[in-house]
Amino acid sequence: MASLATSTLVYSTPVRIKTSSKPRSSSRTCKKTVPFLVTRADSSSLLLHAAKYTVDKHIQSGMVVGLGSGQASGMAIQYLGRLLGTGALKDIVGVPMSVTSASEAAKAGIPLDVYQDSSQIDFAFDDADIIEEETLVAIIGRRKSQSDESIIQEKSILKTANKLVFMITENQYVGGLEGSIPVLVQALNWMETAEEIDDLFLGDAEVWRRSSIGQAGPTGGDYPFITSEGHNVLDVIFTSPIQSLAEVAESLDKVDGVVDHGVISKFPCTVVIAAESGGLNIVDR
Repeated sequence: MASLATSTLVYSTPVRIKTSSKPRSSSRTCKKTVPFLVTRADSSSLLLHAAKYTVDKHIQSGMVVGLGSGQASGMAIQYLGRLLGTGALKDIVGVPMSVTSASEAAKAGIPLDVYQDSSQIDFAFDDADIIEEETLVAIIGRRKSQSDESIIQEKSILKTANKLVFMITENQYVGGLEGSIPVLVQALNWMETAEEIDDLFLGDAEVWRRSSIGQAGPTGGDYPFITSEGHNVLDVIFTSPIQSLAEVAESLDKVDGVVDHGVISKFPCTVVIAAESGGLNIVDR
């Protein structure tokens, strides 16, 4: 993890650009650019600035904050703990989205609470694997490899939050997405569910059951990955560009045996994009 003491943010008045949305969405996105001083050009330092910006811009004393998982989220947790330690922020309560974020928050000295259906969350930040341009629909859970991490809990906290920020690099903000979408399915009849999903996206995707140990083939081998809720994970690997994540999510929701998936759409939403050119691009919707 990059050191929090090595870089300095330099904010300026943002330039806001309003753009009309694509035909698939009636909402509007707003984009602004926040320049900053870059001391190192690697992705870690860029994400560190994204994490600091997110905390400084959105978190105030007295908030209940959803704590995400991933590299940028870990940096934001560490920075938030540092502000609490110096007294710059007070009375913050964190609601972790994973065991990893809970551990990082505890080490940073952030008071924690356990998520419940009745929880009220003022703000949440998280990493995303990829985000669809304009719509800001995100994919999470591609890289989760620990059974105690839960896409269901992560999505629940993100959807409960009054405001949400994703922190990503610019190569994760794209149109015409490719790659995989994780799908949680009932373990008992996973094969039937996998076949139905395969038929649904015939010719456009392959369906592999995730293994808990390396690559074990389409069926997940002898040791398939089991979530904390007891579900299998199917990685739906698209071999052609995804035209609409929202439509894919809607189709998956209708398949018998599908419990949940890694596609999330939540508004209002802000995406903080760490650009290789040395700035932060902020997209709101």
